[in-house]
Amino acid sequence: MWLNPEEVLLKNALKLWVTVRSNDFFLLQKRRGHGEHTNKITGLLVGALDTVLDSNARVTPFRILLQVPGSQVSWVIASGAAIEEVNKHWDWLVHNLLQSLSVFENKEDAASFVKGKVKGLIAEEVRGRQAAQEEDPEKFREALLKFELHFGLPSSEKLVTYYSCCCWKGRVPRQGFLYLSVNHMAFYSFLLGKEVKFVIPWAEVTRLERVSTALMTEAIRVTTRKRQREFSMFLNLDEAFGVMRQLADITLRRLLDSVGLELDRVLQQTARITKRILEEQAIREYVLALFRLPRSEKLYEVAPCSVWTPHSRSHTAGTLYTTDSYLCFSSREEGSCTLLIPLSEVLSIEKAESTSSLPNPVIVSMRTKKAFQLIDLQDRDDLVESMNSRLRALQWKHSVFRSRKDSRRSVSSPTPYYTFYYDTGLSDEEEVEEQVLRNTVNSEALMTAFHQSRPGDNGNKSMEPVKERLWDDHFTEFGRGVHMFRTEKIQKLVAMGIPESLRGELWMTFSDACSELDSHQGYYAGLVQKSMGHSSLATDEIERDLHRSLPDHPAFQNPTGIAALRRVLTAYAHRNPKIGYCQSMNILASVLLLYAKEEEAFWLLVAVCERMLPDYFNRRVIGAQVDQSVFEELIRERLPELAEQVPDLSTLSSVSLSWFLTLFLSVLPFQSAVCVVDCFFFQGIKSIFQLGLAVLDANAAQLSACTDDGQALMILTSFLDQVGSEESPCVPPPPPPATEENSCSDTDAPAVRHINITDLISEALGKFRDLSVRHIERLRCLHRVRVLQAHEDTIKENTLRLVSPDVSISPENLSDLYDLFKTEHFITLYWGDSSSAAAAEAAAWQHGDSGHSFVERQYRLDRPQFKSLYGLLAPWPSGCSQHMDTLSNRTFTLLAPDRDNLVTFKDFASWLDTLYCEELNVKIRFLYRLHIPPALTESEDEPSLRSPLLSTNRPLYLNKETPVSESEEEEVKDYQEQLKQMLQDLVKEKEKDADKPLPLMNQREFIQFCKTLYSMFHGDPEENDLFQAIATVTSLVLQIGEAGHREQTKASEEKPAKPTPLSDGALAADDEWTVSYAQILASLLTEQALVNFFEKPADLTEKIAQAKQNQYQQRAGLLTLQKGTR
Repeated sequence: MWLNPEEVLLKNALKLWVTVRSNDFFLLQKRRGHGEHTNKITGLLVGALDTVLDSNARVTPFRILLQVPGSQVSWVIASGAAIEEVNKHWDWLVHNLLQSLSVFENKEDAASFVKGKVKGLIAEEVRGRQAAQEEDPEKFREALLKFELHFGLPSSEKLVTYYSCCCWKGRVPRQGFLYLSVNHMAFYSFLLGKEVKFVIPWAEVTRLERVSTALMTEAIRVTTRKRQREFSMFLNLDEAFGVMRQLADITLRRLLDSVGLELDRVLQQTARITKRILEEQAIREYVLALFRLPRSEKLYEVAPCSVWTPHSRSHTAGTLYTTDSYLCFSSREEGSCTLLIPLSEVLSIEKAESTSSLPNPVIVSMRTKKAFQLIDLQDRDDLVESMNSRLRALQWKHSVFRSRKDSRRSVSSPTPYYTFYYDTGLSDEEEVEEQVLRNTVNSEALMTAFHQSRPGDNGNKSMEPVKERLWDDHFTEFGRGVHMFRTEKIQKLVAMGIPESLRGELWMTFSDACSELDSHQGYYAGLVQKSMGHSSLATDEIERDLHRSLPDHPAFQNPTGIAALRRVLTAYAHRNPKIGYCQSMNILASVLLLYAKEEEAFWLLVAVCERMLPDYFNRRVIGAQVDQSVFEELIRERLPELAEQVPDLSTLSSVSLSWFLTLFLSVLPFQSAVCVVDCFFFQGIKSIFQLGLAVLDANAAQLSACTDDGQALMILTSFLDQVGSEESPCVPPPPPPATEENSCSDTDAPAVRHINITDLISEALGKFRDLSVRHIERLRCLHRVRVLQAHEDTIKENTLRLVSPDVSISPENLSDLYDLFKTEHFITLYWGDSSSAAAAEAAAWQHGDSGHSFVERQYRLDRPQFKSLYGLLAPWPSGCSQHMDTLSNRTFTLLAPDRDNLVTFKDFASWLDTLYCEELNVKIRFLYRLHIPPALTESEDEPSLRSPLLSTNRPLYLNKETPVSESEEEEVKDYQEQLKQMLQDLVKEKEKDADKPLPLMNQREFIQFCKTLYSMFHGDPEENDLFQAIATVTSLVLQIGEAGHREQTKASEEKPAKPTPLSDGALAADDEWTVSYAQILASLLTEQALVNFFEKPADLTEKIAQAKQNQYQQRAGLLTLQKGTR
């Protein structure tokens, strides 16, 4: 195979290689001893050496070297395990390159030519491997070449797929090809001699939607912040739209919030993303959502099959999904029959004899001596082998880590917690008693000790035994435990409300939190030990909210309940510091503790926060906001009349936000809300969407007549207050005061009627039965793009609001500069060596860069990124590229003296404001500071240049509410002390002399200063006058410095003088030549040509426009060049 040319100093070091063929430029060599049967000592030694080396260090037996005549340096350009493979490469070199090399006079140029050709061959092989992964490799290879040719993007920009389509410009369609890559979508058309091409980064896409117009039956509309584009006439529009939706979602999650949002590791590696990977990921996301599996689960097989369902006495057709730890089955009609089998409960997976009535059967045997039969499995042998390999690995892991506990359980033979299919062996009391905290952690649900008395309680107690009998009958028919058959019949039972005696068990079953509990024995007690006693921002917030959690329930009017709630919330914050603690978690945990044991409540909270409501409880509550946007879309789909009457649905979605965050616990009467939680654990977020739509549908007429947001809120609040249950009959509130009767006459009617929660849930499940998890996941993917981009717009607005008071740049230009700044950050993440930029950015988040606010930390540039923007935006020419590189390095050091070595947008805007908008003396002062050692620019700079005036020794923690790491949390505890010290520092700074001079400049630094001035004047229309003026100024300053030097020397001879501080922090010797900033400024002001040059206004708007045109291609070309030289 071809190799990246690697330098070899000695062509035959230690005589390990034998030359087989050679010419003036190439050598074909064989490893000594390879293939020989002689007993020569050298061959035996080499063979022994190759044998003892591991597989990664072994050398292939054949190689081809590129050599330069007369040089001892060669390069390995190809290698192979067989002589036939290497001979093919040799023949190619001889026939294609050897004659061409003879025309080079410089042999070094010939070597560079060959190395470039070899790199091209390697790139072609990479394209070939990528193309081989596609359905039609040859066509994909051709499309890949056209993509690289038309758009000039680096080779690392991975093309995913392409489609033939039309792009509309007004009423004119342009037929061409749409190329979809990992970071961009690009369109190219060449028709009737006119070329149309453009590139849209996914990071700029704010909305993707399918539309229909008079000209286009169906099209895809792509909206950015600047314009809209429509694409139509796809051969398969559904497929194209699905790929575009996924790529936009993945890119934004990866670039805009890589820490806050969960993203699969495969998708974080852009080089691995292909169309096939996207298809697999779409199925995986659907399976995780449908079965509420852990986010770490990897999907392996998707196989159509049929499962024997005893309750229907027939086989039910559907699809089998296999993951790391589960076997999942879903019927063809989503929700009619599902089955979840944890591999931890599986005893064996075996093939049975195939018959005409039972083709390709597979038997899954459980530990409880129950079995499931699957038939009609394609590729049965491979599927069973794959499942058995994962089963063996899981069983081995359990045998190693749990053998002692399992053996003890088998001896004691405890009564199983679940009595049918699923035997978890939950003797938790025995386990917990062995823990140090056995007297602290509650072993029973709080409801057993603290039962809330309610009106009509005695009359409704009879409903509990009835429900328990119904559930017992259901367990007998459908099974009990995680792997029970979940059908539409169980939906009706759940809608009636789960009996209190079974509620904790069934919540654990539906969420499969019991598997996590069983596989992590002692984990919670250990977390409690580690977390209790630790103080942090999360624990402070938890303490503040403890007594706000169900304050009317007797369990949380007692120290026992409060302590249990504290332990659960603190343990979870310790387990998952990325989430820590968020408001509404206290309400949810309180309800979980009422019906489940404390350790079970902890694992239920884990299931809700990490699996059932993904991304809900991060620092920006992205998941909840996405679902609010999805809810608005569902209102338009399912309640079109209401959507027409209420054009602005954001009002309704803002009201419904608490419905999703607290699962209706904060808006419904307690017993009714617990029934909603029952449905949530059974069906997931789908049940909340259905119930929310049912609530709006029930109040559609009144909501349509609303005149303001407050009235809509009153209607919905009044309705939800009247939703009762059999256990908790609703007591109507007292009538409103007479003064409000007229104004609220429309809302009086629903205030006196009683709504049963069971009826409301049944209506929601019936009327919106066709709402599927697949549809919700697709909408989430689309609306996540909109929500993330809305957050980006808010961040931009906040950043500009923070920066604009301190600069004189116009708002339009400042906005464009922010876009350039952000794009520069993204370009490096697209194609550059992101190890520096991305690692620094990640470190800033993870280590809690508390010296900067959230806005300042959002996008920051490292040195290469800043140098790129410097070349695009600096107002003065720099003469040669080398000197421009020097100036950009000095400017970066001046702007980023902190230990993180990153420039914020505020610093960046301040720099450009100095160059484009400030007075002459400020510009000269900045140039002066560029030519003295940067170590002194911040610590000894005059306070008036710092805006705002802040101490550099004690950074103020602006982002106090959301610390990122534990180290930051500990530091934030001293927030008040830091604030007081900051105010004292400000007073001291103001008391200092405002005219404190800058350090003196020595002769070497002054020469560099003059060199910079000369380079700035290059190409100016007044170039000659400027050169003469700077020559005059240079001569004058040299004379001033010399005169000062003589005076110092004379004074030192008469009496000892105090040393003068220099710009590098050292003390000037008596005979040191120095000048001050004031002397240089005064000298420059004597020349009108220089004054005119620095006072001449520079057009920042034009510079920004040029930068927008050149940034992408210039940076892409530079990054490609950098990669090619590595």
